[in-house]
Amino acid sequence: MDYKLAGQGKPAPISPDYTCSIQLAEQTDNFTVHDAGCCGVAQDKNAMNRGFNTLLAAQFFSSLGDNALLFAAIALLKTLDAPAWQTPVLQQFFVFSFIVLAPFVGAVSDALPKGRVMFLSNSIKIVGCAAMLVGLHPLLAYSLVGVGAALYSPAKYGILIEYLPPERLVWANGWMEGLTVASIIFGALFGGLLIGHHVEGYVVQQLNTLAFNGGIDTAPEFAILVVLGLYAVAAILNYFIPKLPIEHSLSNRSLKFLLADFWHSFWLLWKDPLGQVSLAVTSLFWGAGTSLRLIILAWAAAALNLDLEQATQLTAVVAVGLAMGAMVAAKAVSVDHAVKVLPLGILMGLCVLAMVLVTDWRVAVLILIAIGILAGSFLIPMNALLQLRGHQLMGSGHSIAVQNLNENLSILLMLGAYALMIEAGFSIYTVVIVFGLFLSSTMGYLTQKQRSK
Repeated sequence: MDYKLAGQGKPAPISPDYTCSIQLAEQTDNFTVHDAGCCGVAQDKNAMNRGFNTLLAAQFFSSLGDNALLFAAIALLKTLDAPAWQTPVLQQFFVFSFIVLAPFVGAVSDALPKGRVMFLSNSIKIVGCAAMLVGLHPLLAYSLVGVGAALYSPAKYGILIEYLPPERLVWANGWMEGLTVASIIFGALFGGLLIGHHVEGYVVQQLNTLAFNGGIDTAPEFAILVVLGLYAVAAILNYFIPKLPIEHSLSNRSLKFLLADFWHSFWLLWKDPLGQVSLAVTSLFWGAGTSLRLIILAWAAAALNLDLEQATQLTAVVAVGLAMGAMVAAKAVSVDHAVKVLPLGILMGLCVLAMVLVTDWRVAVLILIAIGILAGSFLIPMNALLQLRGHQLMGSGHSIAVQNLNENLSILLMLGAYALMIEAGFSIYTVVIVFGLFLSSTMGYLTQKQRSK
């Protein structure tokens, strides 16, 4: 029996073969009416396209700001002569916001128009940047930006299922992740440029000649000001996203109810067969991806004799491959066949293992591009499947909040495991082998478990 996504707005039943039968409702001259079980709304085609394009533009500017701000905040810590341990802790402060706020951000996302939620999120990021400029410690100010990011995530992904029919979700996720990856690459380059000597030597000097420069007298401060402008652009774009009907109104706003509601959603998604596999894969990916970025830096120094700047460029190569994989998945994989891409995760783990044999940077580029392509090819369909099942079971905002909690816990655990291996004196080659074996064996287990069902 197939999933029936058409119906009276009820969750689709779980079928033995986990396929989806997409049934679209009637079409008229001006409207495409998607069945309530799929999207729950009737949307004007032009409004839908305009809203989706506006969403993509806002996502790019917001994510570009996130990635550039990281480098600006690190540079600001150095100008303050902060202890070295505060640099890695900076990212932890950002991640903790996702974990602590996970029980609440999904409910907020589903209870309000998601365009307005994203507008509020970028406004909070603007406040975080302003707080950093007026003297609040970068760790605390960056955690405030993390609050905005935590609120933004369920809305930006949850709105896709409201704008688009299920058969377009993989395509939409491909665009979303492709632009996110582009913002990671350009954010690193842009952030590095803003905190560089050219800005310090020219732009800041020009600012110092002004009667009033807002206290901007260093390159990191100027970079933060520019990032604040990026968030402002994103917020303006968010404001013009067409409103959609509220998916789930909050019947009870008490802390006890919100916590109970979140944990109900948490276990509901983990107990659902398709929700379970997609949640496990996306959590594994983000934990592995964050760890791999640091592993590549150490591996490039040991195996390829590259300095830090060159090694950082290698991490961007993975992002390029990820974008390529996302585009392939968007064109070749539909959401009803999402589970068929799981074996690609096994190949990704084997490619990581192959890194220990590489001694030439050109071969390294090819290996890392392959890793990125494989990662993008299975991440995008899994994201789409998780959004679909979450929307059917509990509301997309709730499901993305559950996803964020699991992914960020995975990041903390895998980074912790990596740090313990380094502390124990493991060579980077041993770390790569352990990492590759863990990735390929875990994806093999999930693939076999899915096939047995």
